[in-house]
Formats: sequence, structure tokens, C-alpha cells
Amino acid sequence: MRAPPLRDVRVLVVEDEELSAQAHADYVRRTAGFELAGVARSSVEALRVLRAHSARDRAVDLVLLDMQLPDGHGLGLLRAMRAEGHLCDVIAVTAARDVEVVKRAVAQGVVLYLLKPFTYAGFRGKLEQYADYRARLGAGGDTLGQDEVDRVLGVLRTAPRHSAIPKGMSVDTLREVTLALRDGAGRSASELAGDIGASRVTARRYLEYLADEQVVERSVRYGGSGRPEVEYRWTGA
Repeated sequence: MRAPPLRDVRVLVVEDEELSAQAHADYVRRTAGFELAGVARSSVEALRVLRAHSARDRAVDLVLLDMQLPDGHGLGLLRAMRAEGHLCDVIAVTAARDVEVVKRAVAQGVVLYLLKPFTYAGFRGKLEQYADYRARLGAGGDTLGQDEVDRVLGVLRTAPRHSAIPKGMSVDTLREVTLALRDGAGRSASELAGDIGASRVTARRYLEYLADEQVVERSVRYGGSGRPEVEYRWTGA
């Protein structure tokens, strides 16, 4: 019997930082097959949203969970979710890199881990990886054999194609660039180069990469002497 078509995945974004919360919500809206169920800025608010959706028989499927919340650790929220019977899957979307945090997250059922900073391509890759997992799980019927279980779980263990940055670019430098831009002030490549201690050519390469990923917008800056400059302003996660 053919499996019924999968509906869009309902996603709750749990993120305390306003700009990041807005960006993650926008990313969910941009990704086919996913529906934004809500945005919560704290553990208390997240539980309230989960309860409301469950009461309407529209349970949240996936939580994008930051680990640093104003009213407790993300893993504490995860324990509270499970205690209340919310069985939605969880992807950690966080800057937390401590080995112990990662181990505890996996032990408590976090299915994927997305480290900040990232681009929309990296974000979309994780969601598509999760969607592939759900599709394979839903297509297997009521029971699964060993090979089918291995294939389903293997989807979660394989790095998505879109997660890597281009060859020759550094994750550490990309992090410096994104942190410098997150204050919302527009910068030219020369100004960013001064901020991060890199050459103008290097700064421009990273800025153009982020612009292509649609997390930085380009505009033309006029004024002063000389030719107009390209200004880059942060808009993403």
C-alpha cells in the first residue's frame, strides 16, 4: 500500500536572541516542506506554544532549540517537554560546542546538531536531512527490517551536501566575519578587513559568499571622494 503524502513539518523555533529568532523563522518559511508553528524566546514560552498546538490537535513535529535560554538551559527545556509528553524531534541550533553538552544532547534525543554561525544553505541542509529521515520512516509501513532501520538512521548520520563552506575558506574566519556584521552596521570590504585584521580581498570574498547565501545584502554607498563603495549589511542568522 502506498504511504499517504507527508504534510509539511510543523516547526517551533526556540531562540532568545531576537535577530536570530527572526532569521531562523524566515529560514523555516523559505524551506519547502516546512511550516512555522511559532517562535519562543524562553523555556516557559516554548512549553506554552507546545501545549497550545497539542490542544488544537496540531502537535509540533520539530523544535529548533537554542541551548542558552534566559530561564534555563535548553536541555532542561527538553526534559520538561518529554515529561509533559511532547514527543517532537529536536535539532539543536546553538553555539554550544562543549563535548559534555553534545553528549547530553544526543543522550536526550536530539536528532541533529547545527552549530552557529551558519548560512541559509547549512540550515536548509539540516532541515532537508531531517525531512529525508521522516520520509523514509513514513514509507516503511508499520514495521521495519534491519536493513530499512539502518538506512533510515543512516540519513541522520550523513552530513548534508550544503553544510560545507567553499574550499579555501575558514570556518573561524567566517565566524569572525559574521560576528563583526551582527551589530547591524553596514560595512565595506575595507572596513570589515580592518575589523577582523584581514586583507580587503579576503574580506570581500567572505562578504560575497554571505551575500550569495542571502544572509548579507549589498547596497551602493555614495558620498565622500572617489568612487561609490559596495556596502554589506547583515540580514541573516
